[in-house]
Formats: sequence, structure tokens, C-alpha cells
Amino acid sequence: MSNYLNPEAKQKIFATYGKTEKDTGSPESQIALFTTRIAHLTEHLKSNHNDHNTHRSLLRLVGKRRRLLDYLKKVDIERYRAIIKALNLRK
Repeated sequence: MSNYLNPEAKQKIFATYGKTEKDTGSPESQIALFTTRIAHLTEHLKSNHNDHNTHRSLLRLVGKRRRLLDYLKKVDIERYRAIIKALNLRK
């Protein structure tokens, strides 16, 4: 696995989108982390079309992010809108 998501990069994501710098469990920080991983896997698949395991992993990650977004929408619509806007998930 490449070093695209080293501990420093993760800390930066958690500090930016989490409640605190050490906040790794909030839906916002998890969604941000999943979005970064999804973007990386999407780029990988552009040059490796036949990598079916990565494609399956990408679909699983998208599903996980979708479920977290649905949960956040149900619990707190303002936090949902904020994370959607911060990550530019909607066109």
C-alpha cells in the first residue's frame, strides 16, 4: 500500500473535520477519511481497470460513507449540511 494516508495525513483530516485533533470516531471525521480513500481508489482504478478487488473495496467504502451520511442526516441535519458543503460531495 502506498503512503498516501500516513499518520500525519490522518491527523490533519481529523484535526480539520473532527471536533478535536484526537477525534477519530465522529461521523464527520470518518466521512472525511472515507472521502480521501475513495478519491485515492478512484484514481487507482482509472489506470488499473481490471483490479476487481479494489473496485469491490471502493464500492464498500462508498456504502459505508453513505450509511454514515444517512445517520448524520437523521441525527443532526445541520452537521450533515456542513460536512456535505465542506467536502463538496454534491454538485
